Amino acid sequence: MSGQGNTDKVLGIDIGGSGIKGAPVDLDTGELAADRVRIDTPRPATPAAVGDVVEQIAETFSGQIGDNPIGIAIPVVVQNGVARSAANVDPAWVDVDVDALFTDRLGRPVHVVNDADAAGVAEAKYGVARNVGGLVILTTLGTGIGSALLLDGTLIPNSELGHLELDGRDAETFAAQSAKVRDDLSYREWAERLQRYYSYLEGLFWPDLFVVGGGISKKADAFLPLLDLRTPIVAAKLRNSAGIVGAASLAQEFAS
Repeated sequence: MSGQGNTDKVLGIDIGGSGIKGAPVDLDTGELAADRVRIDTPRPATPAAVGDVVEQIAETFSGQIGDNPIGIAIPVVVQNGVARSAANVDPAWVDVDVDALFTDRLGRPVHVVNDADAAGVAEAKYGVARNVGGLVILTTLGTGIGSALLLDGTLIPNSELGHLELDGRDAETFAAQSAKVRDDLSYREWAERLQRYYSYLEGLFWPDLFVVGGGISKKADAFLPLLDLRTPIVAAKLRNSAGIVGAASLAQEFAS
């Protein structure tokens, strides 16, 4: 798209449970083109309140992105631009046309995507899943477990593998990072739960690669070596920037 200023830069914004982060992205390299801005997620995190913060972040970088679209990652299922779930956000998001909401607030084309899907796209384009054939499953371990499925680099959206029923409960309730904190687990104790979870995914999908994202991925050496899987499992390369980068990349793709 045309515009003034650094029009090769596309703004990505990642809406999380504790913070909303944004930065312009150089899509040639997948690197942030400026220091990211982070603002605490409002309480309650209603669409209107979150919209205010997103608008503030967009205004911060308005001089650097020209007329380019904006990509937004959000921890809900996004189906044809509409939020369909709210497992870890305010329930007011359910059935909101989030594409229309943010397009109206920001006055430019916006593409909204599930946060784990955004991270998966970023890793497939710029990270450890680049040029990996077959099925890649990215999981983000945080408050819950987000997931992204990529087949030969193409996203299969809204997989929600954190909500698989395992041993009679949502898998994320005992295997997410939040469960490690809640139950005061050592890395070895947590790895036993992760072993159960990833072995279950292996039996269902037979993936070619697991990628582990989320903030805890920076400590991957403390727990990934404890897992015994037939599938290679590696830490994400882009860490906490993955949602921003993937959202920006998808926004440009959908606007083209």
